[in-house]
Amino acid sequence: MPKIERAVAPYMQVVTHIRGQITSGELAPGDLLPPDRALAAEWGISRATAQKVITVLKTEGLVETAQGSGTRVARTVPLHHSGYDRALSVRRTGKIYSEGEYARITSAGLEPAPAEVAAALGIAEGAPAIRRVRVTYSAQDVALSMSTSWLDGALSSAAPALVSTERIREGSWHYLETRTGRSVVGAQDRISVRLATKEEAELLALELPAAVKVTKTTLRDEDGLTVEFGVSVTGGRESVYDYAV
Repeated sequence: MPKIERAVAPYMQVVTHIRGQITSGELAPGDLLPPDRALAAEWGISRATAQKVITVLKTEGLVETAQGSGTRVARTVPLHHSGYDRALSVRRTGKIYSEGEYARITSAGLEPAPAEVAAALGIAEGAPAIRRVRVTYSAQDVALSMSTSWLDGALSSAAPALVSTERIREGSWHYLETRTGRSVVGAQDRISVRLATKEEAELLALELPAAVKVTKTTLRDEDGLTVEFGVSVTGGRESVYDYAV
């Protein structure tokens, strides 16, 4: 049962909850949202506050309203891929991409760990590390992002699917947890901008020189140890992050 926390404006708490359901794929494009009266009753807020929630979601382009057919999730949902969004998507759906997107693992295997990767994973530079490269596409087959996941190569014996380009149907986090007992419970994103490499430009269909946004993500287990170090590269797209202040 959803519950209002008084530290944050009630309407923003509801907006954040529904936005999370949409960006994670729990609510798919075309799904019907509860009418404002039902939303008010569910959350224990006024009908005017519920109407404000719908207005904010509509302004963000997440929902559409039509006379006589209620409020539905927009057919084309803007992408909001903060670290929180990705983690929420994995927990709810087992996927890091939104409804309508799909991904391909373009390469996977063991490679010598570069200095930055080795430092992040706590292994020696040049030691074997798992490298998985994923390209995420829109429903229109447009390349949206390229992400490279690095894990300690020692995990490959217990979790051999990580060095294969075959899809891990239960999701890599769940697979890793069931195979090794290590569960991801925390993460940190470091975001910067630089010029794309030749490989990134080819996979993302960019014309060099091209600027890209780079998100370096460190995923940690309950002991605070790094499970995975990831580098996500996105070119030519706007990112929108909403939060309460």
